[in-house]
Amino acid sequence: MIGCLPLHEEPLRRADIMASSSARIPSDKRFIIFFDFDETIVDETSDDMVVQAAPGHHLPGWLKDTYQPGRYNEYMQRVLAYLAEHGVTESDLRSIMEKIPATPGMLTLFQFLRARPSQDFEIVLVSDANTFFIESWLRRFGFRQLFHRIFTNPATFNKDGRLVMRPFHSHDCLRCPDNMCKQAIVRDYVARRTQERGRPYQRVFYVGDGANDFCPALSLGPRDIAFPRRDFPMHRLITETHEAMPGEFKAVTVPWASGEDVVKRLRKLVAE
Repeated sequence: MIGCLPLHEEPLRRADIMASSSARIPSDKRFIIFFDFDETIVDETSDDMVVQAAPGHHLPGWLKDTYQPGRYNEYMQRVLAYLAEHGVTESDLRSIMEKIPATPGMLTLFQFLRARPSQDFEIVLVSDANTFFIESWLRRFGFRQLFHRIFTNPATFNKDGRLVMRPFHSHDCLRCPDNMCKQAIVRDYVARRTQERGRPYQRVFYVGDGANDFCPALSLGPRDIAFPRRDFPMHRLITETHEAMPGEFKAVTVPWASGEDVVKRLRKLVAE
């Protein structure tokens, strides 16, 4: 059985805090759709883009050598400290984030969602980036208000002007990086909102690209839809699972190369 091990109480408490105001969300939504950020909404990895602000537009070897598998969040904390030590400011980082291009068709998808009747979609972002990077990009492109919730690593500037990033939570999932299990977030949020609404959503959608988007997609049911970016790790892992363990991955799989591919499928579903 593929999936997450039981969770500690700590990440559930963090999720409680992050979703504490969810009672204010209208409860008449038909569908809930989750989005990843890096290489899903934006066509780059935001963590990689900040390297443009480093001296010579690259990081020193000694810093890159400190990366350990599963501990990327800790590595990025060191990268951000290095950038601050070399004079990189909040304005510099925001400017870089605002220039990251959207993935093909993603703005069309957002415009479609924004134009839908209010009862159709509850829209949530789940990302291993951080609050500053995501908020900077969404506000620049005018889509911040589209998202009912954003679950990501907290990041704030300290008195010295350094962006300090913290892990979102801890967990026991062996598949995910130490600081974030997206399946834990998705399962907890859907369960909470279903209880608050008094009924389930008609369908749950998940739009992603990476290996860490495969884990939350495993929690989807047979009426739900996983939208993996075509030929990216999430898509490959779903394909491999179908081949190795038929029936293990339950959701309908709709690969996408453009956000317009997602729009086409959603148009059919909202018309049902």
